This record gives sequence, structure tokens and C-alpha cells, in this order.
Amino acid sequence: MAGMCKMGSVLKFIGGVLNKAVSFVVFSVLDLLDFILCYGYKVADFCIEAEWRPCYCFSAKEAITSSGKILVSEQGESKIVSLNSSKLQLEDISDTLYSRPSLVAEVSKLTVNELKKFKLHGTAKTNKGSTRSTFTINSIIVEMLQGKMVGRQLHHIPTWSDCDCKFCNSWTSSSKDTLYVKAQGPKDNKAREDVIFIHGFISSSAFWTETLFPNFSDTAKSTYRFLAVDLLGFGRSPKPADSLYTLREHVGMIEKSVLEAYEVKSFHIVAHSLGCILALALAVKHPGSIKSLTLLTPPYFLVPKGEAATQYVMRKLAPRRVWPVMAFCTSLACWYEHISRTICLVICKNHRLWEFLTKLVTRNRVRTFLMEGFFCHTHNAAWHTLHNIICGTSTKLDRYLDVVRDRMKCDVNIFHGKDDEVIPLECSFNVQRKIPRARVKVVENKDHITIVVGRQKVFARELEEIWNRSSRSH
Repeated sequence: MAGMCKMGSVLKFIGGVLNKAVSFVVFSVLDLLDFILCYGYKVADFCIEAEWRPCYCFSAKEAITSSGKILVSEQGESKIVSLNSSKLQLEDISDTLYSRPSLVAEVSKLTVNELKKFKLHGTAKTNKGSTRSTFTINSIIVEMLQGKMVGRQLHHIPTWSDCDCKFCNSWTSSSKDTLYVKAQGPKDNKAREDVIFIHGFISSSAFWTETLFPNFSDTAKSTYRFLAVDLLGFGRSPKPADSLYTLREHVGMIEKSVLEAYEVKSFHIVAHSLGCILALALAVKHPGSIKSLTLLTPPYFLVPKGEAATQYVMRKLAPRRVWPVMAFCTSLACWYEHISRTICLVICKNHRLWEFLTKLVTRNRVRTFLMEGFFCHTHNAAWHTLHNIICGTSTKLDRYLDVVRDRMKCDVNIFHGKDDEVIPLECSFNVQRKIPRARVKVVENKDHITIVVGRQKVFARELEEIWNRSSRSH
């Protein structure tokens, strides 16, 4: 038995070494490919749309200010100035948008730093962050520029590499710049309570409406009003080309499209993955209105002291490894701006073809609602949401969880699939450490998606139990 264990350890070590070696080669090639695609898209954008489309490869200033935003630096943090309700406000943007060194450069830097530490015997460490392409402006200049920002509307025209079908651009036919919300429940405001469902990254409201909504009991359907929202940039919601998809924008649109439009006063929240971050931000803004928080696979990482939080989270989510497969996919989405744009061009722009082929191959036996969420977004929306929400909020989550723990009495429940390869199981227990009253349920043989899909009947009953318990406690 001891010999078998030792052999297993040796094989695991060899597999790890091979994974690192192959990953180094593969991602070095991808670094070069992304560099080439950068210039390829600049030429294509100029030829097709008669303008250069800035990117984050060389200048964050150019990429951000081209959308009409004002980039500033405040106490070393990167922020943009935006106009909201006739007031100028600062919004956080993640430095991971433009601080993504190539693998070769990172290895070289690491080697040099290790040599320096060896030589200096533990003297002061150099700053780990990359040089930020920011500039500082004072309040007078901001006031002068305010006039240019007043009255700006969402940019409705999709780029040539985005899908132009009616489904993806249904929002352009409406005069209201609000999110798409699927509402189900009693008519004439007879619902006793409201439940808001927030989906995760590259998903849509169909993640809930096609799974949970049909499986709620008749009692629940007559008691609760269910509100499932398509986040900004996804599904049938607006996909503005000039948005940076910051936390403020996402939360503000949920407030405008759900809380205000449906006159929601108090509510339960059910959120998945990235949606958990938005759920916590929404809860902190409306602490007295939350009846219960149900979080599925929340991406909350404990950042070691001395580490740059945004960079640490990006490397945890996207470790630049070819195995497991999900680590490879998240690495492509997170590290490579132009490769991920190519993937969107091939898949998202042609989603109708892929949906048709799927139905043809499976003889229409497979429901394609998950494909709707996966395909119906723009690269601009996915790229900025991934960096500004998952990575960029890493410095805020501790404060959000502290507020939920200390200032709110709502029921907190966490579900996590044991086989989840996207968000590690430790993240849910990290939340529980911050909020001791939170209940964590680990579901055997379920992953990031099948935590809901495939067990929707069971999960619908679990949610009803949570809501009933929360209502009795209030």
C-alpha cells in the first residue's frame, strides 16, 4: 500500500511538471499570437469601420478615454470619471485590464527578482505592479469636461465583429435603456414577496427561467414574484459599445431595471458565480431590504498580505495551464484580449449557425437555452465584466461581507458543486469564515453548471424552504 501511494505521488509530480512545461510552450505561442492579432484587428477595424479601435496592449489611457470616459489616478488606484444623474462620479477599473505581462516576461521578471533577493538577502522588495498608463487631472479640468459628457446615450451600433441578429440587438428597438427582465408571478401586485435572480459570467436569465421557474410549486408561484435579469452586455439586455461595464454600471442598471421599474421594496436574492459579487454589492446598498441571500459558487478568494488583490485573483482564476480544460479556457478569456475577441467572432457572431448544427446533430433533443447565454454577448461586455467585476472587486468583497455579517440579519445560504473546476470549493468556505451564520452545502458530483442544471427540481424545493424560513424569522 505504501508503495502504491509513493508511486501515485511520483506520477502526480511528473504530471505537474509536464503540465507546467507544456503550458509554458503553449502560452508563449499564444502571447505571440495575441500580439499579431492586435495589429490584424487594427487593420480590419480601420478597413471596415474607418477608425482604429484602441486596445489595452499599449495604452490604457487610449482604450478608456476613447469611450468618452476620463481616466484619473487617485491615491495610486486607477479610476474613471463618469456622469450619473448629472453628477460626476469615480468608478473603479481593474488594473488587470492592462497589466497582463506575457508569460516569458513574467518568468524573466521572476528570475531577476529571485536573483535580487538572493543577492540582497531579503532587503526591501520591489513593487510587483506594472507601470500604469494613467494621468492625473484636477477638479477644474473635470468641470470643463463635464459639458462633453452630459446627454451621452448608449452607443447602439454593434461593431463588425459582433452579432447583428434581432435577438442580440432587440434592445436597440426600445427607447428605454433598461435591462431585459423576465417576470413571473401573481398579477396586480398580489405577490407577497419578490425574488431577484442574477446569473453568472457569459450566461443569461434563461439559466433560471428554463430550469427553476417551471419547477417551483404552485404555492411558491402564487406567493412570490420571480424577477430574472439579463445583466448589462448579456442576453437581450443592452450591449453598449462605449461602456466599460464597471460595478457601478452593473448595479445601477439592476436598480433601475428591477428595483425601480417593478417597485421592489424588499426581496430575496439568488445569484450564481459572478452574479454573487453583484448580489453582495446590491445587498450592501440596500441592507434593510434583503430578506435572504442565496449564493451559488461565490468567487471569493483570500488574498495573502502583500499581494496585489486584482492580480492574485486573476492568477487564481486563470493560472495559464493547459490542464484542467476549464483552467485553459478561463486563461484564454482572461489573459488574451485579441484571442478572446477572435473566439467571440467565431462563436458569438455565428451563434445561429452553431445552434442549428447542435439541433441537427442531436435531432433537437438538446435544449439550447444554455447556448443562448453563452453566445449572446459582445467581446467588449465579456472582457470588461470579467476584469472589472471578478478581478476588480477583489478589494471590496471583504468590506461587503463585513456589512452582511455586522449590519444585516438576513439568512445567508451557499451552494457549491464538489466537482466545480471554475471556482474552487474553498471560496464558499472563505465566505462562511467571514459570515459564520452562513450555511454551506456542498453538492456531490456537481460542477459549476450542474449545481442547478440537472437538479432544478431539488434546488427549487431548497429555495422555497430558505424563503419560508426567512419569512418566518422576519
